[in-house]
Amino acid sequence: MSPINTKAHFLQLIEQNKGIIYKVARSYGKNDEDREDLFQEIIIQLWGAFDRYNEQYKLSTWMYRIALNVAISFYRKERRRIESESPLTESMAEIADESRDSELESNINLLQQFINELKELDKALMILYLESQSYKEIAEILGITETNVATKISRIKDRLKQKFSNIKA
Repeated sequence: MSPINTKAHFLQLIEQNKGIIYKVARSYGKNDEDREDLFQEIIIQLWGAFDRYNEQYKLSTWMYRIALNVAISFYRKERRRIESESPLTESMAEIADESRDSELESNINLLQQFINELKELDKALMILYLESQSYKEIAEILGITETNVATKISRIKDRLKQKFSNIKA
């Protein structure tokens, strides 16, 4: 494929599957600026790896794998940067976010907060699980076994339930 056709094909695939990138960026970025930076970095990494895409795998699996790897690296850098700053600012933002009025919205926000507190792999598992990816697809994306996926998701769900019950008690 010529470079022009390759670029057009890539842009078409990105446009058709940009929801994957948005979901990952939204889950790992703390604010709009971080999400935009992460979104752009994911696109750059996808472009850099596009010529190595193996069509025997689903495009969404390939995109999730790259997007999550970029997001985890971004998250680690961001976490180190935040740890060097004052933790008071982040705590104040969390308190403001929790003051929303609807109970359902409050529960969704709590779930998002609890997921954000998970380790990187566990967070990726939950993002994919909540996106209704099959255990097989999650295993392919993350490079672990289906059994490991099922076990980890079960344990994460138990921890999340426990956190909710501690809040509601």
